[in-house]
Amino acid sequence: MNAIQRLIQPRSVAIIGASADPSKTSGRPASFLLKHGFVGEIYPVNPKVDKIGDLTCYPDIASLPAVPDVAIVLLGAERAHGAVRELSKRGTAAAIVLASGFTETGADGAERQQQLLEAAGSMRILGPNTIGLVNLTDNIVLSASGALAMDHFTAGSIGLVSQSGGILGSLLSRAAARGIGLSKLVSTSNEADLELADFIDYLADDDATKVIALYIEAIRNPARFREAALKARRAGKPVVVFKIGRSEAGAKAAISHTGALAGSDRMYDAFFRQLGIVRAKTFEDLLDIPAALSAGRSLRGKRVAILTSTGGAGTIVSDCLGMAGFETPVPDEKTAEQLRALQSGSHAVLDRNPIDVTLAGLQPDLLRGAIRILLASTTYDALVIIAGSSAVGTPALMADAIRDCLPMSDKPVIAYVSPYAPNVVSVLTQRGVPAYTSAESCAGALDGLLQAAHAVQLQPSGSIGRTIDISDFPAGALDEAQAKTLFARFGVPTAAEKIVTTPSEAEAAARELGSRVVLKILSSTITHKSDVGGVAVNLTFETIGARLLAMADEVERNTSERPRRFLVQEMVTGGVEFILGMHRDSLGAAVLLGMGGVTAELFKDTSMRLLPPEGGLTRSEALAMARDLVTWPLLDGFRGRPKCDVDALASAIVAFSEMVAQLGERLIEAEINPVFVLPAGQGVRAADGVIVLGPADT
Repeated sequence: MNAIQRLIQPRSVAIIGASADPSKTSGRPASFLLKHGFVGEIYPVNPKVDKIGDLTCYPDIASLPAVPDVAIVLLGAERAHGAVRELSKRGTAAAIVLASGFTETGADGAERQQQLLEAAGSMRILGPNTIGLVNLTDNIVLSASGALAMDHFTAGSIGLVSQSGGILGSLLSRAAARGIGLSKLVSTSNEADLELADFIDYLADDDATKVIALYIEAIRNPARFREAALKARRAGKPVVVFKIGRSEAGAKAAISHTGALAGSDRMYDAFFRQLGIVRAKTFEDLLDIPAALSAGRSLRGKRVAILTSTGGAGTIVSDCLGMAGFETPVPDEKTAEQLRALQSGSHAVLDRNPIDVTLAGLQPDLLRGAIRILLASTTYDALVIIAGSSAVGTPALMADAIRDCLPMSDKPVIAYVSPYAPNVVSVLTQRGVPAYTSAESCAGALDGLLQAAHAVQLQPSGSIGRTIDISDFPAGALDEAQAKTLFARFGVPTAAEKIVTTPSEAEAAARELGSRVVLKILSSTITHKSDVGGVAVNLTFETIGARLLAMADEVERNTSERPRRFLVQEMVTGGVEFILGMHRDSLGAAVLLGMGGVTAELFKDTSMRLLPPEGGLTRSEALAMARDLVTWPLLDGFRGRPKCDVDALASAIVAFSEMVAQLGERLIEAEINPVFVLPAGQGVRAADGVIVLGPADT
């Protein structure tokens, strides 16, 4: 076994700083191991006692009779590194360091954490500042946390990794109360060494784990995370993530619109989506969605049947499903006829949805019949069964009836428990029917199933074409003309234009470029020109000279800087305006496409893709970005409008992404706003642009 396997499935455990008092924190690890039937060797280390219960206690690490697979280090931050060094010298595979007082406390703590890592050498470290781990499959508890002090663990197929120890304990207790079975729980916390990716990689190979759930504060190593997540996907194991920090209130301001739109949370959204990861919208989703996925059923569409014996609850579920984008169609005639044959009388409402089978909770055969009919119906993709008050007294009656029907279909079947009845939830879940206590949770679980079923197809990496020479461009912010020259060099078409300095030059340029032109100031320091009066449209050669002088005066009043150079540009008409930009943060570089022009930040209709480790985006990814937009219909002939040149837009996106890939870290900002997408066959035109370059490598 490798070090991580020995950490999670140890044959021997040393407890450094163990106490003989099981009520103390330092007394819990030995107590937990014994309580849950650990069959390996336990080596408590404490120089003050000879015995802890029936266990021999050793005075120091050097006295241990054998090399332990794992050591739980209960010493404080100032002493932990000494024990870690000794354990590493003995050949221990991994140490779990529970103490706080490391990187999370500031510079001094960070220095202690580095000291700890150096002391570990080749030995792996979980933590520090962790509560440890629980291997529920094998009943192995490696922790001192009271949050894990349970008499019995419900083993199952959901592996859970959290960067917060407290959250791990919370999820364990919530799962136990609902009858949700877990396979492994790991608290990575400070991640001085072992991190999320290590345990995703392990769980991808773990036979006991079908679904991987993650509580994430930050991804410290995106490349390793990506590799591990893709391994899990190839293994057929869905990954569900709850990532905190959805608010962009603290996002760093950037020079361009793209920076304002592409806060770090948007980057995480794109990152997870491209990896096929299901992102949990709420903390409750982090259990709700894995519970549904662990049932191993496939959701192929959005049509849901609701089977109820209580009308009000059925209406609530129907409303929540509708708000989440699901459909609740009435039964087709064949299905309705089969349902009517089950139950007669005015109290039965069987030809609409929710399907109200009043006596189903008391008549298991009636319930079985209705479930089988609905699962066989081609009208529905999933079934929600509502457990009303009749299920409270005899939950097994309903649960067994539902379970009997499951083998006939792989459509998802979930339950909404309308009354407060935790026992009913637990009984249903343990019988393979994921059960929820709110209609919103039902909708969230089905949405998670839909995300997993419709995960984006893995795309091959794009390629960087011929290397483009940009040695003639300076570091810093380029002016608009320079920026568009650079875009064009990589293959992005730009609007025709001329640089001018005087009214007469502007008049000559206007005569050459067409009957109507645009006049703009040309500056590398003023990015948003329209905000300061630096843009005028629909000008002619007769009006442009006077307008240039007036523009110079207005910009000077607004900025205290008089423009000396101007840009006369052909006036592009008949197209749809979009924004094409890039954003870079710790996750990598991404390309953003959205509705453009001056309203870009107002509507925030954007689509984003992170670039692969090598090269730019593929053409299929570029087309998918366009189709993701709410404003896609404007490109596709909305209400009789001419269809736009989507092929040319895709080519521009690919070219732009190849530029981002080639320039790498040197490209600090890049944005085209607007890029006009003209009618089919007429191409696209970049009409304005921003680029900020870092210094060239020396």
